[in-house]
Amino acid sequence: MAPMGIRLSPLGVAVFCLLGLGVLYHLYSGFLAGRFSLFGLSSEPGGGAAGPAAAADGGTVDLREMLAVSVLAAVRGGDEVRRVRESNVLHEKSKGKTREGADDKMTSGDVLSNRKMFYLLKTAFPSVQINTEEHVDAADQEVILWDHKIPEDILKEVTTPKEVPAESVTVWIDPLDATQEYTEDLRKYVTTMVCVAVNGKPVLGVIHKPFSEYTAWAMVDGGSNVKARSSYNEKTPRIVVSRSHSGMVRQVALQTFGNQTTIIPAGGAGYKVLALLDVPDKSQEKADLYIHVTYIKKWDICAGNAILKALGGHMTTLSGEEISYTGSDGIEGGLLASIRMNHQALVRKLPDLEKTGHK
Repeated sequence: MAPMGIRLSPLGVAVFCLLGLGVLYHLYSGFLAGRFSLFGLSSEPGGGAAGPAAAADGGTVDLREMLAVSVLAAVRGGDEVRRVRESNVLHEKSKGKTREGADDKMTSGDVLSNRKMFYLLKTAFPSVQINTEEHVDAADQEVILWDHKIPEDILKEVTTPKEVPAESVTVWIDPLDATQEYTEDLRKYVTTMVCVAVNGKPVLGVIHKPFSEYTAWAMVDGGSNVKARSSYNEKTPRIVVSRSHSGMVRQVALQTFGNQTTIIPAGGAGYKVLALLDVPDKSQEKADLYIHVTYIKKWDICAGNAILKALGGHMTTLSGEEISYTGSDGIEGGLLASIRMNHQALVRKLPDLEKTGHK
């Protein structure tokens, strides 16, 4: 008999047992889910093994680890870009028209590079926002694990971890910069790029050249494997511009700097930024300024902006405004990039270029 005269009915005992079993099931299933996520078996799109600093609730991420994964992602994407180009089966198609009326092309190189780069970064850092040029199809999801090894050249420059809130981070991926030139087999212009912005400010950038296998990286207030050249010509500069509108820049540049100014038409924003730096690549042209006068996407320029900023250079709109890497995926005000020059003096010299870019 139950104490104090309380009688337990069979129904009450059954309900009590079922509740107990429910609690045990909930606790055990939560434990299994944690174990599965540890081994990259999550069923969430882009889910997988989180980096040690990526907590389930967002938490923090280590920028040094993000740099290591970004370099690996750019190289892995570049491998796909090179493999597709060398197979000569590009499956080229148009996504539509650019604002200038040119075909906005896409190839298998873009798609396969994007898949490798996106899922490597997303698996390592599931809590951060990733923006990429190409569409990510959930049906093509891959779990690409990072081995958590940081290369020696990064450890040498960035000696301690740099933690930031995961919610403050935005990653920008360009899986194949200079697609037009890629289809024309102008390989030297092609790059893959990753940029990490914190609170909208570019803090680390990676530019990889798949066909020469050269990779430039830098972290603001961290370190870099690339440097500025020893001198630049500010009076009669060599100006690198887009192949598609070199004539538009030439007219204003000659008026501003004189007839000795050289205009270098080139493809790809990544290539143009590298033209300002000391790059050990024989195919890389050298320039003193990079000017762009039309609308441009942020995944095209974020990595270059971060590298220039880390080296003491500048990339702004043509009116001298800093570029924020949050919100919309493009900027309207053109851009001016320089290093070891009086950037604001250059901005004041080019008042007509911004108007030209909005025509």
